[in-house]
Amino acid sequence: MTHVDRDRWGVPRLWAADVDALARLQGRVAALDRAWQISVERWRAEGRLAAHVGAAELAWDRFARRVRLDDTARRCYERLDPDTRRWVEAYVDGVNSGLAEGAADAPEFAATGTAPEPWQPWSPLGVFLVQHVLFSTFPNKLWHAHVARTLGPEAAGLFAVEGPASSGSNAWALPADPATGRGPVIAGDPHRLLELPGVYQQVRLACPEFDVIGLAFPGVPGLPHFGHTGHVAWAVTNAMADYQDLYRERLRRDGDRVLVRDAGGWTPAARHVEEIEVRGGAPETVEVIETPRGPVIDHDRVTGDAIALRTPSRVEARLGFEALLPLLRARHTGDVAEALRHWVEPVNSVLAADTGGGVRRLVAGLVPVRDERCRREPVPAWEPRYRWRGDYLPPVDEPVDGVAVCANDRRDDVAAHGADFAPPHRARRIRALLADGAEASTVHIDDRLPAGPLYRLLDRLDPGRLDEPARALLLRLRGWDRTMAAGSAEAGAYAAWRAALARRLRVHPRLRALDEPCGFDELFAPWTDPAARIGLALDHLAAEFGAGLAAPAAEALAEVAAGPAPGEWGSRHVLHPVHLGVAPAVTDAVTAMRQRVALAGDTDCVLATSSVPGVSDACWRGPVARYVWDLTDRAASRWIVPFGASGRPGDAHFADQLTHWAAGMLIPVPAGPLTGDETT
Repeated sequence: MTHVDRDRWGVPRLWAADVDALARLQGRVAALDRAWQISVERWRAEGRLAAHVGAAELAWDRFARRVRLDDTARRCYERLDPDTRRWVEAYVDGVNSGLAEGAADAPEFAATGTAPEPWQPWSPLGVFLVQHVLFSTFPNKLWHAHVARTLGPEAAGLFAVEGPASSGSNAWALPADPATGRGPVIAGDPHRLLELPGVYQQVRLACPEFDVIGLAFPGVPGLPHFGHTGHVAWAVTNAMADYQDLYRERLRRDGDRVLVRDAGGWTPAARHVEEIEVRGGAPETVEVIETPRGPVIDHDRVTGDAIALRTPSRVEARLGFEALLPLLRARHTGDVAEALRHWVEPVNSVLAADTGGGVRRLVAGLVPVRDERCRREPVPAWEPRYRWRGDYLPPVDEPVDGVAVCANDRRDDVAAHGADFAPPHRARRIRALLADGAEASTVHIDDRLPAGPLYRLLDRLDPGRLDEPARALLLRLRGWDRTMAAGSAEAGAYAAWRAALARRLRVHPRLRALDEPCGFDELFAPWTDPAARIGLALDHLAAEFGAGLAAPAAEALAEVAAGPAPGEWGSRHVLHPVHLGVAPAVTDAVTAMRQRVALAGDTDCVLATSSVPGVSDACWRGPVARYVWDLTDRAASRWIVPFGASGRPGDAHFADQLTHWAAGMLIPVPAGPLTGDETT
């Protein structure tokens, strides 16, 4: 017996008689609500997206084949314990039972002339890999290599900040209050690409063993990152750990054979050729090579070296799916910690709290022990000193007294795991707001910029050396309260000024060599584009260059003052959700969304809606969910996602949460008895 009903927001509430039947039902509902989305993620995992949508996706497909995503997913599936494997297979059965029905209502299939395909038992693991293969630090190492080659090794510190695709997530835990009887509270907001449909799916999963609310990845069973069982709740942020390494490989060819240089000489590498189908075009072949370090994902077109990627998931043939079912059964923070001992990657910083008042902070995942240079750049594969030593950093599991804040910042619990961390601005601001008694739900939407080096650069400018329009603008910005409110003209002017400054830094004598060709694949352009990296590092560059930026800063100010009015921040910081754009119905929906909302926040705000100064003020990354987990009364918990529960344009729940999300409002979690129509 299974039941599905939905709350007023279309969030599914699922009931089944046992865990496997519940997994099957979760898979079916994911296929009904998100058929196109989960099909795209499955095709991405298999490197077959170009076959369905065209040549624009060839760069991704080449990478997916080279990095061996589907093969890694299959290996990890084969190593699952019997209970987890059966549970994952039940989820896949559910997906397959709902795909045809879900696809019938998804216009993208008709627009591309494609049809959904039955899932393989390992497809959920491939979907999870797709979401996280570029989530860690290895693309930053390509950028570090380019900086070292063009500016010199000593320049690496100029960009020692989180990269353009890193996280900007927040999470915090408030301890129980014995005086009032209030239990702990966990709240936060993960920041990722604003994909449409959203990367997280709100759901309630119930069976005789458990009754859990949380945020699921469509295409993946359970609730990997955010959940509340009624007894214990957990939340994650990116630990900013460095667990993926790049190796420079020297290759030789002997006919179809490939030899790779190793410490003891030349040794054979695995090699084969695959064909990528392309919708509307000729197929393309891709060579797949794997060395003893890992798959060759690219070639450095400057040095000629091959670049191999080594990751714990491929080395261990494990992802951490063995943690997912125990998380749903958890009743105490210790159960969460025990479940996450199985976790592999991505490496997460975890906060957990239970109704008994306990709060824990964990670091879950595998970080290899190796030479420190591996953390910064691609290293010579043939030098033994750069080998992994076979062990991993010990897990972190510590009780928390008082308020705990995780915002991708460098802290004692994560410092040993990574190299580059987010600036401390968001964490400091969250602590200050909580110390002042701010409600957890209001912390999410704080849009005040820190008075960092970039803003303080305005104080270095001499008003007497500026013309009247520039002087007036300078005084306006100095008197501004630094809130990146959607309706703020000062925020719009500040954004225009920093963009003009970023453009000038492209030709700064200390940075202009960055425009030399980087030599890496176009797929990695978000990490290796100098314009983007300079724009995102402005605060750090202002600190490093100091008074040396006064002249270009004054020129940028004069440019903005002499030009058209920059407008309010919300008119510049427009919503730019990431989607394939294959169906006119979706394109029209995005246009309507932009007209309905004006966005506040900025990269360094707690409300970390991101843009790239000097490239675009559009917002392509931001809070993909917000939540407040109440451990006193789960029904008092609240949450929101950017768009809605459905992935079908035209559905009432496709974007019905958008205006609430943009305004910083939260909606109730599904509570009460589970009732509804019977489903098979």
